[in-house]
Amino acid sequence: MSKHNLIKFLIAAMLSLSLRSEAQKFSLLYNFGGNSGDPTSPVQVTQGTDGNLYGTSPGGGTKNYGSVYRISTSGKLSVIYNFDGSVGASVTGSLMLGTDGNFYGATSSAGKYGNGIIFKMTPKGKLTVLHNFTGAADGGSPSAAPTEAQPGIFYGTTDAGGADDVGTFYRITSSGKFEVLYSLGYGFPKAPMLYANNHDLYVGTDIGGTNNCGEVFGMTATGKFTLIYSLDCASGGNADGALTQAPNGTFYGTAFGWGAHDWGAIYSLTPSGTYTDIYDFNGTSDGGGPYAGLVQATDGLFYGTASGGSINYGALYKITTAGRFTTLHLFQKIDGEGPYGVIAQHTTGVFYGNTVSGGNGTSCQANGCGTFFSLDVGLKPFASLLPSWGKVGQKIGILGQDFEGTKRVTFNGTLAKFTVVAPTYLTAIVPAGAKTGFVNITTHSGTLKSNKKFILK
Repeated sequence: MSKHNLIKFLIAAMLSLSLRSEAQKFSLLYNFGGNSGDPTSPVQVTQGTDGNLYGTSPGGGTKNYGSVYRISTSGKLSVIYNFDGSVGASVTGSLMLGTDGNFYGATSSAGKYGNGIIFKMTPKGKLTVLHNFTGAADGGSPSAAPTEAQPGIFYGTTDAGGADDVGTFYRITSSGKFEVLYSLGYGFPKAPMLYANNHDLYVGTDIGGTNNCGEVFGMTATGKFTLIYSLDCASGGNADGALTQAPNGTFYGTAFGWGAHDWGAIYSLTPSGTYTDIYDFNGTSDGGGPYAGLVQATDGLFYGTASGGSINYGALYKITTAGRFTTLHLFQKIDGEGPYGVIAQHTTGVFYGNTVSGGNGTSCQANGCGTFFSLDVGLKPFASLLPSWGKVGQKIGILGQDFEGTKRVTFNGTLAKFTVVAPTYLTAIVPAGAKTGFVNITTHSGTLKSNKKFILK
C-alpha cells in the first residue's frame, strides 16, 4: 500500500470510528458482481408495493446491457429483466413507481432507433416499450425516468434531439401516447423532474444558464418554460441532483461541482428564484461531489449521498434547513465506493441505497461492481401515499407494513373506505369531507402516519 493510500485509509478509518458513536447503524447487504448475471454499477432503488426494493443497472445482467432487479430489505437479489441491446440498454436512471403499481423508466441507448426508450414494467418483470426515441424532433438519450403528474400521465426530459439537438420536454401516457411539449435550448438535465405543489414540474441542469454553470427551470403541463435561477459556480454549479420540495414550498437541491471549495454545494431555492447556498462541501470529512439529490425524511431533516472526496470513497450525510451538516458514514471501498443515487427511505423508516463501484464483486475486478446497503438512524415506520394528491372519490395507494387486519384509514380525520391488497400495500378512496392533511392507518400493531400531507385538489 502506498503512503498516500495508507494515509487515506487511516483517516477514513478514524472518521468512521468516530461516527459509530452516533445512534445509527450502517449495514452492507449485497456485493454486486459476486454472482453470474449480476447487475453492475447500480445507482439507486425504489420501494415497490410488495415492500421490496427495485433498481436498474447500466451494466451486467446476462447480456451485459444492464438489467432490472428486485432486492429485499435483507439483501436477497433477483434479476427480473435483462436488456439485450435491441429493446434498450444502459439504464442510468432510477425506476418510478406509478399509481397503477407498475414501474416506469428509460434507457439512454438502444431501442428501435438506437436513441433509448421509455418503458413500463410490472413487478414480475414484464416490459412494455412505450416509446422509441428517434434522436430527432422527439428527443433522444434520456438520463432519467419520467415523473407522474396525473394518474397515467408522465413528464420527462431528454439529453438530445429537439430543435437544437440538446433535448426535449415531453409528455407520455401509461398506454404510450407521446407528445413533445418543448425543445430545450441548453443544459442537459440528468435527474427526474419534480412535480411540485403548484402542479408545475422542475429540474436542474448540468450546464447552461447565464453563467454556463447550470440552471433550474420550471415547466407547466402544457410546455411553458420558466427559468427559475442560473447558478453562478461560486456558490455551486452542475445542478445534476434531483430537487425535493419542503412543505413550505421551498426547493432543496445539490450542485455537483464548484462552490466555495470546488467540491459542490447544497442549496435552497424558492419557486420565485431566491437562491441560498446552505452548505459547501470540502471534499474531506463530508465526502464531496454530491451528484444525487436529497430526500426529506420523517424527522424533517434532509439525507443525501456524496460521491467521493480527496481522501475517501463517498459519504452518507444529513443536513438541516439551516445548513448544519453531519456525516453519517464514510465509505472505505470494501463497503462501497461512489454513491451516485438518491438514498431511499423505506416505509420501515430505514434508508437503502447503492454505490456504483467498490465492494468485493469479482466480475468488475479490482474496482468492484458496487454494493447495496442500509442505514438505520432510528426513525419510526410510516405510510407513503401513491399519489400524495387527488380528488374526492379517487383511489389512492398506500405503502407501509403490517396492513393485515387494518381497522381504519382516515384522511385528516375523515374515515375512508379501504381495501388491503397485501401486507405492505392497501388502497383507499378519498372520502367526501376530506381536507388537506395527513393520512393515518390504524393496524393491529399501532397507527402509521403518512410522511407527507395528502393534498386535496
